[in-house]
Amino acid sequence: MTSADASGIHPFRIDFPESDLDDLRHRLDRTRWPDALPGVGWAYGIPRDHLEELVRYWRHEYDWRAAEARLNQWPQFTTEIDGTRVHFAHVRSPEPDATPLIITHGWPGSIVEFTDVVGPLTDPRAHGGDPADAFHLVIPSIPGFGLSGPTRETGWEFKRVAAAFAELMERLGYHRYGAQGGDWGGAISRELGRAYPDRVIGVHLNLLPDSGATTEPTPAELAALSPEERERTLLSWQRFQEWNKNERGYADIQFTRPQTLAYGLTDSPVGQLAWIAEKFRQWTDPRKNSPEDAVDRERLLTNVMLYWLTGTAGSSARIYYERAHADYWGSPPAPSTTPTALAVFPHENFVALRHIADRTNTIVQWTEFDRGGHFAALEEPELLVADVRALFRKLRTAG
Repeated sequence: MTSADASGIHPFRIDFPESDLDDLRHRLDRTRWPDALPGVGWAYGIPRDHLEELVRYWRHEYDWRAAEARLNQWPQFTTEIDGTRVHFAHVRSPEPDATPLIITHGWPGSIVEFTDVVGPLTDPRAHGGDPADAFHLVIPSIPGFGLSGPTRETGWEFKRVAAAFAELMERLGYHRYGAQGGDWGGAISRELGRAYPDRVIGVHLNLLPDSGATTEPTPAELAALSPEERERTLLSWQRFQEWNKNERGYADIQFTRPQTLAYGLTDSPVGQLAWIAEKFRQWTDPRKNSPEDAVDRERLLTNVMLYWLTGTAGSSARIYYERAHADYWGSPPAPSTTPTALAVFPHENFVALRHIADRTNTIVQWTEFDRGGHFAALEEPELLVADVRALFRKLRTAG
């Protein structure tokens, strides 16, 4: 990496003042709880008894300073790109010929998502793998999220984020690199590959936007498919209808009124926790009974802390608004020629369809797993790591 003076890249260390933690404890102690219906489970949202126990643990047992120290084991930096501060971790592999890889979180995630994949990806030799599969990792916080927020102007939709991340990789001296992501990180990573095919050697996704059934398939469309893809298409359409009926409320609010939402989430830590913890339950493998069964409770709370301590509930939600009001909204995705892999986890919100993905993507690897959900790096890190390695090993061999 070039020097800080030449590149505008500055070392960064997470160190929130104790007064911020005192304020959090005071607010948790003074929580004003709403009433709750008995016997309805999660149907109306996160149950009060579940949230009360999570808040109790947060207030009396969770140790932010320990979490902060763990995050600070990663070298971290900030730089200004396109008028906003971009925070990122930059974890270089001990293998000198490692492949540069930018790996991007989504909402309601953060860099905490990658806690269990950084070691195996950067140092496979130390984790029983092939050193040829090593990566130099760049792990940015999306502008508006956590330590890259809040943003101070409109227009930070995912294409602008992708352009900023391309500039970031150039500043780091990485002229050829891979990209990985899910959720918004999937949209950003795909756009990196689409817009910069001369720089991005391959894209690995655990969510591919616009790859499922969003309209009812016609009999003619179904007849043209194999029996397996026909069955999967019907499942995709069913899952999409269920999501529209039961799950899309958060997105509609963030698409339309992120500022109104921000007041409650920025003022109430319990509100911020509930808004995020519900998604960790709804979007993870349903064979788990609670968010903490699918994702470690410490990781969940550390993720929430990055939103709470930075006050970025509103600015992170704005990426939804910006996309919904961009001039490309409603248009089909532009084709990407960059080699792309999709890791398909069965409990992702939407069921990806190969015949749709192939229309606008250059799919070179399609892996379907039997477990895992939306937060792949947290839920099934070993599966994700192996699939990322497989893609770039394939691309090295082909090259």
